[in-house]
Amino acid sequence: MAESPLIGVVTVTYNSATVLPDFLRCMAEQTYRDFLLFAVDNASKDATTQLLSECSDTRLRVIANSDNRGVAEGNNQGIRAALDAGCSSVLLINNDTEFGSTLIEQLNMGLITDRVEMTCPKIMYYDEPDRIWAVGGAFQLWRGCRSIHFGEGEIDHGQYDQVRLITYVPTCCVLIKKEVFEEVGVMDARYFVYWDDTDFMYRAMKAGMKLECLPGTTLLHKAGSLTGGGDNDTPFAIRYGTRNSIFFLLKHFGLIPTLPWLALCQVIWFNKLLFRRKPKSWFAMKQSAFGESLAMWWKGKGLSTTEIEGRGQDY
Repeated sequence: MAESPLIGVVTVTYNSATVLPDFLRCMAEQTYRDFLLFAVDNASKDATTQLLSECSDTRLRVIANSDNRGVAEGNNQGIRAALDAGCSSVLLINNDTEFGSTLIEQLNMGLITDRVEMTCPKIMYYDEPDRIWAVGGAFQLWRGCRSIHFGEGEIDHGQYDQVRLITYVPTCCVLIKKEVFEEVGVMDARYFVYWDDTDFMYRAMKAGMKLECLPGTTLLHKAGSLTGGGDNDTPFAIRYGTRNSIFFLLKHFGLIPTLPWLALCQVIWFNKLLFRRKPKSWFAMKQSAFGESLAMWWKGKGLSTTEIEGRGQDY
């Protein structure tokens, strides 16, 4: 009987103590046993590292950072460690999730039987397990290449229960063959957080990698539990959301094709300020993030993917 391929499971922890016990329990209950769990901790200040140190599962590997290197670079650290350990595929998964015992087994079976490079489950809201968070997704080119979630917010009536190829999925839970990383590289660490998964999936799509959603397996996501909820008007969300969305366009399409979108953004922001829909502080943060995105793009012009990945947070 052939041995099961070794799978690397990568999760990035940051003050995750409230959700980590349930995540570790779900991992311990997996029917697929041939995996290594790489927990990359971004300098948590709560009991996260203690919980990890107390875990008795010998498959757990903890990578402890002395500072917060962001989700993108945290995933990269885990991906590199998994590939170095000989893993044939890598499961990127949030630790604010709960899932059944066959999650890894079913995702891996999808890779094998359907001959695709990536698989993902149906993701539901933890607090409302009959409401969809994402059944895969796609890119909206006309909205600045934003990514959307199929079925988001809908009550699940089986309307998305057909296995199908998609072009985007958030890295909340996705199993990826090592060949994908060999072809398109890892995450671009410059994003830090937000849009890093959009960038990676866009590169994979352009390279012809097939991504399949398997709605027969589900995962419950405690959406917003570790990032403070869905408020897009926090200074943190404004900075990284604005900066990274513009940087993505500049990186993939260049300055000239992106100019109309940049001008439209400025018009929209100014109108919101003019008609007092947003305060001056919001407008100032938008402008600061706008300038930061231009500086990021200019600084990275001419660098190869390998050079960018190698610099990580020192870039």
